[in-house]
Amino acid sequence: MKKDKLLIFIITYKAKKRVYNVFKKINFKQLKGYKTHILISDDASNDSTIFYSRKVLKEYKSSKLNINKRNLGYGGNIKKCIKYGIKNKFKYAVMIHGDGQYSPTYIKNLVSNLSKKDCYAVTGSRLKLGLKKAVLGGMPLYKLVGNVFLTKFFNFAFKTNFKDAHTGLWAYRIEIFKKIKLKKLPNTFNFDQQIRIQLINKGMKIKEIPIKTIYADERSQLHILYAIKFFFITVFYFLKLDYFFNRKDFN
Repeated sequence: MKKDKLLIFIITYKAKKRVYNVFKKINFKQLKGYKTHILISDDASNDSTIFYSRKVLKEYKSSKLNINKRNLGYGGNIKKCIKYGIKNKFKYAVMIHGDGQYSPTYIKNLVSNLSKKDCYAVTGSRLKLGLKKAVLGGMPLYKLVGNVFLTKFFNFAFKTNFKDAHTGLWAYRIEIFKKIKLKKLPNTFNFDQQIRIQLINKGMKIKEIPIKTIYADERSQLHILYAIKFFFITVFYFLKLDYFFNRKDFN
């Protein structure tokens, strides 16, 4: 029986040893049913991240390291990984952050859900287990409040029912990129928001699975600029003024 091709891409920027620790948490025994390949894509780090990334290559044969010559940004780095997945004809792709904020122990669950009918993307929700779990996981109160408010506003605008619209743990069916144009997605931290919107607009289902919150040693990208952009992108799409966000000066 032919195995489906699975790409696990780990995006890094100044992750240092954490990228290696993330790799060690991947349960390859659970993934025996897939032809699994690892791509580490570093966004022009100038620290020991590359050293630890190369340790992964030595320990796992079906792996590759990409080093961006210049910083492409969060979304730009993801797009490079997805293009690799498209070019090499993978069926599924899972994105993992090299800083360890999202545990790779959920990979099997993410991909299993993708194999179900009419499911095109799966995300890990830190709030699906309840607000108390998020607080116990170390999520700062101001981020929790911001997450809840912006997620509820997003749900109101798009008539959805997500619990966590700010997660960075994603799995995709590669086929969705036949309908979603990567070049129209931003290179910024709002990449995940924009791909969520595009999937909703195309009528492609996104499933959430519950995950634990990890904040012990994280370097959060959820800063004020991201939150402001998230709010206004949602407003503009709600008002059918989304053409503003196809402009190069915004991306």
